[in-house]
Amino acid sequence: MDIFQTTDRTEQQAQTMQRYYRLHSKIYDATRWSFLFGRKRIIRQLPDLVADPAPHILEVGCGTGYNLKHLALRFPNARLTGMDVSGEMLQRAARRILPWRDRISLLEQPYGEENSGFNQKFDLILFSYSLTMINPHWATLIARAKQDLKPGGIIAVVDFHDSPFSWFKRHMANNHVRMDGHLRPALEAEFLVEEAKICRAYAGIWAYLLFWGRVEVV
Repeated sequence: MDIFQTTDRTEQQAQTMQRYYRLHSKIYDATRWSFLFGRKRIIRQLPDLVADPAPHILEVGCGTGYNLKHLALRFPNARLTGMDVSGEMLQRAARRILPWRDRISLLEQPYGEENSGFNQKFDLILFSYSLTMINPHWATLIARAKQDLKPGGIIAVVDFHDSPFSWFKRHMANNHVRMDGHLRPALEAEFLVEEAKICRAYAGIWAYLLFWGRVEVV
């Protein structure tokens, strides 16, 4: 793929998300709890998978800092980095993570940029309800995460999976979310599967994915 084309698409996607969350950042925490299932569950299992007692952790699409807070509590010696393209979301994240501001850094930029400033590889990378909104280059970010993880490092993904109802898929597409069951096979192709689960939401109106994978140690 042409690197310049990829960069242009990344910038276009970032601008789209910035516009979207300019409004939604104000209501995000008050509304998203009702359908962003599995966020606590994905984090709860991680201490059993991450061996380093002081891990370096990245969350891509950290939003208002909900997961960063729970990661900080689960990993009291971790150094954490949260990335997001929305400055409005990061402003809210900064307020939420104040008790841990000495070990949590926030970056306002798209993941995958060459100027990300990372000077070491991560023990854990988390994508929480972000990959299905990163279109069309979600697969590029999965591959980049594999490069940015240490050998034996963990990727954790919780996200929308699929729906049997075309009307619901259209509704989600209007909110920039792709629901085609496309993430799981891509993740399984790149990582050693620790665990993968498809869970139903609202009596099966849609399903969401929980995935824990590991980079192979060569």
